[in-house]
Amino acid sequence: MTVDVEDWFQVQAFAGTISRDDWDTLPRRVEANTNWILDLFARHNVQATFFTLGWVADRHPALIRRIVADGHELASHGYAHRLAHDQTPAEFAADISRAKACLQDTGGVAVHGYRAPTFSINTRNPWAFAALAAAGYTYSSSIYPVRHDLYGMPNAPRFPYKPLAGSDLVEIPMTTLHLAGRNWPCAGGGYFRLIPYVLYRAALRRFNATEHPPALFYTHPWEIDAAQPHVDAAPAMARFRHYLNLSRMPARMERLLTDFAWGRVDQVFADALGASETIALGAPEAIALGASEATAQGAS
Repeated sequence: MTVDVEDWFQVQAFAGTISRDDWDTLPRRVEANTNWILDLFARHNVQATFFTLGWVADRHPALIRRIVADGHELASHGYAHRLAHDQTPAEFAADISRAKACLQDTGGVAVHGYRAPTFSINTRNPWAFAALAAAGYTYSSSIYPVRHDLYGMPNAPRFPYKPLAGSDLVEIPMTTLHLAGRNWPCAGGGYFRLIPYVLYRAALRRFNATEHPPALFYTHPWEIDAAQPHVDAAPAMARFRHYLNLSRMPARMERLLTDFAWGRVDQVFADALGASETIALGAPEAIALGASEATAQGAS
């Protein structure tokens, strides 16, 4: 179970509409929304990984401390929610290092994991893995092996692997189902709000029955907030993607936590993090060593 901690105005869908210069002038809802998620997880005895923006940590230190105090894994979503492939190697290195330092200083724990905003590590920037390793990260969860207009690498490995020769850095891709010769998204996000819950549950159960590694699910604090401001100036498709079925998310999350067992990335994928194959980015699909043992830890 993973949460990408960012506020409603920081999403990629509004990047062309809301200026970064205005972020500090807009009403922040991330702390209240993340606290709602933390309360939900506490009721269901679920621990998760929170991929958190350094920008958020700088402004909401109490939230970061609660994430850690509640037993969750604190991980990095970068500092400023800039797409990895839109940065130079030097800019990317500075962003991920700043985020790591900020989160560690605020949370008082080591940060090992990273997720690129909008899954923006791909064939355009394979150098990003070397930067992550150099910054001290031990794993990334930044590749989505699907076709999508904003992100995706359909030919990337579907299960944990080492993308960098000579490094122990592990990539844990987002969960997909391989059907009819194509990878289909099965990791949450907007698709979780789009399709009926019973269909998503069936897809995840199929994944658990036919594949060995545990699945990854991700959501955002703003996805449970139907009362957030409405950005009328955003393009129609951006508004559709962002606001679709927000009012249904709280109930769906309750059902999801009841129907499946969940845990932190660093614990659920512990075996995969220690014994994954090295595979060049974009190579054919491969299953990481130790992934089947990770399933036995009880997380979906």
